[in-house]
Amino acid sequence: MPRIDFQQLPDDARLWVFVADRPVSDPTPVLAAVDAHLAGWAAHGVPLVCAREWRDDHFLAIGVDEKATGASGCSIDGLFRTIAGAQSGLGADLLTSGRVAWRGADDTIRVTPRAEFESLAAAGTVTPETTVYETLADTVGAWRHHVTRPATASWASSLLP
Repeated sequence: MPRIDFQQLPDDARLWVFVADRPVSDPTPVLAAVDAHLAGWAAHGVPLVCAREWRDDHFLAIGVDEKATGASGCSIDGLFRTIAGAQSGLGADLLTSGRVAWRGADDTIRVTPRAEFESLAAAGTVTPETTVYETLADTVGAWRHHVTRPATASWASSLLP
């Protein structure tokens, strides 16, 4: 039973969150590639119990129930290669790290490099109350229960003045 519904993953399942640098209204190209990959995803020949979720036109969350079978370095590399190959069909970048996803005053999701977020915070555009997405969550439960937080209560608090 390798691929399951994301809601069936336990809270302690391992998680990777990929953030699109711009809104993606039709994620079909990358989701089709990811679904095909997850259907056969295995570590050392053992199928992984895994799932994915697309959220808010920006976020691809992929989880693995490691109580069933742990993901290996090679299996994780394969997932990243699949996403790298499929993201060109989106016209968006899902793999660049070092970005902050947050909601602007107009309630739109913004994705900016950390240095830019830090500058916006210093200028007062971003405040401790600004909603930040917890893209560094490493478990499904952390993603489920704390997708967003005020900047001051998130990992991005270190970027505030």
